[in-house]
Amino acid sequence: MKRYHLIFSLIFLTACNFGDREPEEIIENAKQPSEEITTYYFIRHTEKDTTDSTNKDPNLTEAGLKRAENWAKTFKDIDFDLIYSSDYKRTLNTAKPIAEAKNKEIRIFNTEKLNDKDFQEETKNKTVLVVGHSNLNPEWVNYILGKEKYEDLDESVYGSLFIVTIHPDDSRTSEVLYFN
Repeated sequence: MKRYHLIFSLIFLTACNFGDREPEEIIENAKQPSEEITTYYFIRHTEKDTTDSTNKDPNLTEAGLKRAENWAKTFKDIDFDLIYSSDYKRTLNTAKPIAEAKNKEIRIFNTEKLNDKDFQEETKNKTVLVVGHSNLNPEWVNYILGKEKYEDLDESVYGSLFIVTIHPDDSRTSEVLYFN
């Protein structure tokens, strides 16, 4: 299955930090499909109800439900092979509109075993969405990259998107985009 990141590159060109790479280089690389690339998209669950601080599994707010629908629209041109979520209402309800739009089931990942061997084998050479949390997403991305590049997200940040690519030569790259 061909992988194209051109859509995201074009849509979010102005929203990301390119480091040493030029936007044209990102677009050119996105045009080159490969059967051996693994790409992970990590998003945090959307806005949760924080009115009861003792509730460990809150529902999404109206703003969270709207953002979840917007994620589905954002990802309309991404052909996910797999969609993962932690087993919490807020992550499952964030993943649900995306999974429904893609006609995919939501798989549950174990928050205690990020990136275990089974997950690595199941996702190899695939395009994967992971709906996680403010602390787990950066931790998981860092684990895949093999270095401490990202810190936990602030609790108020709901619009983060980490894109991690494992290339055929096993090199790993990442980008993070933030939007409202």
